[in-house]
Amino acid sequence: MTIIELRPLDSESVTSDGRAAACTVTLCRGCCCGTDKHPDADHEGQLRQLLDGLGTRARVRTTGCLDSCDYSNVFIVQPSVRGRAMGGRPSWLRQVLTPELTEAVISWVKAGGPGVAEPPAVLRNHQLAPARKRRTAAGG
Repeated sequence: MTIIELRPLDSESVTSDGRAAACTVTLCRGCCCGTDKHPDADHEGQLRQLLDGLGTRARVRTTGCLDSCDYSNVFIVQPSVRGRAMGGRPSWLRQVLTPELTEAVISWVKAGGPGVAEPPAVLRNHQLAPARKRRTAAGG
């Protein structure tokens, strides 16, 4: 899996040992997500909206297929250092296809993200178990 970092973090968003102190938002851009599977979605516009909305306050990156093609577009919001200390875990989101949902992700990350702030109500129906958990639950 190739991960492409799209914008460096500002100095306030990095710990003294170089780890990301801020949230990280990863967008799947593999075989189904971010492609013409959803011709009505503006995938480049979505990425620009996310980058512009978060600036250097969060890490934004893209990756290849996350093995969740039935749920595209998939985002993963990883907690900040503070969020992890408060019990936050990575949150997988499915079918993030509209500017409104992308804005909800931006708002959540700006509020602190997993472990710090509850996700906006509009994202609750978009939560998804990570691929490995779905495979395990299915007996695979």
